[in-house]
Amino acid sequence: MTRILTRLRFTALLSATLMSFVVGFAGDARAQESSAASPAPQETPPPPAAPRSPTVPKPVERTLGNGLRVIVVENHQTPLVAARLTVKNGGEVDPASLSGVADMTGSLLTKGTKTRTAPQIAQEIEALGGQLNSGAGWDASRASVNVISSKTEPAMTILADVVENPVFQDEEIERLRQQYLDGLSVGMNSPGTLADWVASRVVFGDNAYGHPVAGTPESIARIKRDDITAMHATYYRPDNAMLVIGGDIKTDDAFKLAERLFGGWAKPSTPLRASSAKGATASSDKQRIVVVDMPGAGQAAVVFARPGIARTDPEYFSGIVANAVLSGYSGRLNQEIRIKRGLSYGARSSLDVRRDVGPFFASAQTKNQSGAEVASLLVGELTRLSSEAVSATELTPRKAVLIGGFGRSLETTEGMIAQIASLALYGLDLVEINNYINNVQAVTPAGIQKFVGARLGVGDANIIIVGDAKDFVEPLRKQFPNVEIVKRDELDLNSSTLHKAADGATNK
Repeated sequence: MTRILTRLRFTALLSATLMSFVVGFAGDARAQESSAASPAPQETPPPPAAPRSPTVPKPVERTLGNGLRVIVVENHQTPLVAARLTVKNGGEVDPASLSGVADMTGSLLTKGTKTRTAPQIAQEIEALGGQLNSGAGWDASRASVNVISSKTEPAMTILADVVENPVFQDEEIERLRQQYLDGLSVGMNSPGTLADWVASRVVFGDNAYGHPVAGTPESIARIKRDDITAMHATYYRPDNAMLVIGGDIKTDDAFKLAERLFGGWAKPSTPLRASSAKGATASSDKQRIVVVDMPGAGQAAVVFARPGIARTDPEYFSGIVANAVLSGYSGRLNQEIRIKRGLSYGARSSLDVRRDVGPFFASAQTKNQSGAEVASLLVGELTRLSSEAVSATELTPRKAVLIGGFGRSLETTEGMIAQIASLALYGLDLVEINNYINNVQAVTPAGIQKFVGARLGVGDANIIIVGDAKDFVEPLRKQFPNVEIVKRDELDLNSSTLHKAADGATNK
């Protein structure tokens, strides 16, 4: 009996094993058949779809009696309202010895007013579920608020208070000063950050755009409360400002609210001081090859730097498309330096447009030993872009990157009013916001080639490398015989000479 049971178990096991084999074989066969019928994986991404132009509601504007320009963009597809107060001056009006004072002034707006302390401001905004920010850039200073539409009036009441009535308490100034000095200390020891600061000084010399917008260690230490209050008194005035309101608010209600909250902002009796600030290039057009020697640096930061264009330049769109061809993960610089050669974790370029001519930078960080090679590659890619037309297969996705970024900026109420505020700041027609995509699409390969050849040429461009000079300076000299070397400890960002005075004092 036991033998019969054993035989039956063996037979059942054998049958199950054979069935499993047959089923598995059939499954493998079906998988192979399915695999053979499937198309090969696509090696390149599909082309982007045709862009669709967004339609931003037409801005409506009025000027209050005190000179404040108010712009309203009504959009009821969002439950939010955003408002931005822009003062039409920023870091470009910093006194030469007080670089960073405009940036500090903008940052301190939310740190206390005549009726609210800094904690009270933060608590009130938080209770409204909103956000309040302030700061400064090169051409403007700003304060902005973003809140659900039902809380618009109390939020904008706080916005008006911080713009018109900041008290600039010594305690807050010293706290911010220490934060700036800490950030500058880190930047002075970061090859990438330091290379950008040096590049600005090389391109613009002692002109307005030459200093870091957040100042230098020496200038931040010098700034006093009187300097900050003078900056506010001089430039924060209604006839030098504009207020943009957008989102879920009726146009008439927005203008009434602006009149109620900002109409009493007194316009000074004296006319606005004409700015003599000039961001344009340094007086010398001579190419400079500057090495900042930072012994022991883990990497070398390499920057190709030259003047770019102003925001109002007629070739603005050719410029931003040309920059898009160079920059980004799929841009030419990253393809050549990172992907093909493995010399960097990332290479990029930027065309920073401002009221006056801003800078164009192309940069990458690499190991010290390949610093000279990367400098050559940056120059080579700019040369190639000016001498060869960009193919349609390359240009289409690079335009799509620009258009996609623009579209994303309009998805938030804050982003939309920031775009409108930028057009207003530079005196451009506000309806241009709806022409952006068409203007990008209209740029041709020939237009890019012409723009780069005429405006981003390599002949008068500068090269800046910050790193351990012993590893790259000799190969660099073979390409550029006029190399200047500045020791990191002797670097002076306050002067276009970049060298500290002989007694160790700064030049400014």
